[in-house]
Amino acid sequence: MPISLAMVATQFLDRPGLAQKTVKSYEHTLMPLLAEYGSWPIEICDRTLLTEYLDSLSHLAYTTHHRHQATIQALFNYAVEQQHIKVNPIAKLKRRKPDTHKGEHGSDEVIRYLTADQIRRMYRAVETDCRTHAIVRLLHRSGARISELLALDLEQVDLKQQKFQVVGKGNKQRWCFYSDDAARQLNTYLKHYRHHQCPALFTAQQPIAGSVSRLSYRTVHQNWRRLIADVPDLEGARLHDLRHTFATERVGLMGIEELRALMGHESIMTTLRYQKVTSARAETVAQSALKTLAN
Repeated sequence: MPISLAMVATQFLDRPGLAQKTVKSYEHTLMPLLAEYGSWPIEICDRTLLTEYLDSLSHLAYTTHHRHQATIQALFNYAVEQQHIKVNPIAKLKRRKPDTHKGEHGSDEVIRYLTADQIRRMYRAVETDCRTHAIVRLLHRSGARISELLALDLEQVDLKQQKFQVVGKGNKQRWCFYSDDAARQLNTYLKHYRHHQCPALFTAQQPIAGSVSRLSYRTVHQNWRRLIADVPDLEGARLHDLRHTFATERVGLMGIEELRALMGHESIMTTLRYQKVTSARAETVAQSALKTLAN
């Protein structure tokens, strides 16, 4: 009798010697896969099916995506060891690369931020779209990641205190605070443009079906790119650059530990990268001043 994927996963998780924390991590990672294919015989879970499943996890950060792939690969390696299947269907499958449009980057990549002039031009470009304008203001003023902002429900935002709590990388919670100008734009959006049928902070309505759902990253990115398309100074800019801009504007105005807490960085070394950016920017300004004085 064929053995199901769920049964093999149960055996995989029940192996002796696994730490409880590891078991919980594996369970959390495998749950979506098992919800969709758990009843299937494991021998028909081929490379095409598993590749399509991994591709469907495009909403995950690439590091989280790597963890999902590694866990699934370990599960199928176990299935091979137990002779349930002959080969691992995703052996040597390439890992997903960072998506720069989502602000993902390798640790050695130079931090990209927007200048004050670029920020002003961006605000002017998006002001005709109330929802996109509110998102841009909140990203710039709070330092939140776009994925964190889109995951919020309206009830999670403290409109009086102008703050909201997000769940960042590593499932760590932190508070984000936003300014008066962002609050005014958000309130305009909430009053005139938000659909009340959905609990999400940012909503979207399907043009044909008319159904209302949570706003997707793809829609935000498409709208934003369309609005800034005619601004040459914003060519190559990314939504995630607003988070970098938030950090570079605050380096020197607060302690590095306070900035680390606002950004939700696990390592202080990540936060210290912004000091290097500020130092480089100061050098550029100094050199420009020297040339002006010389002339």
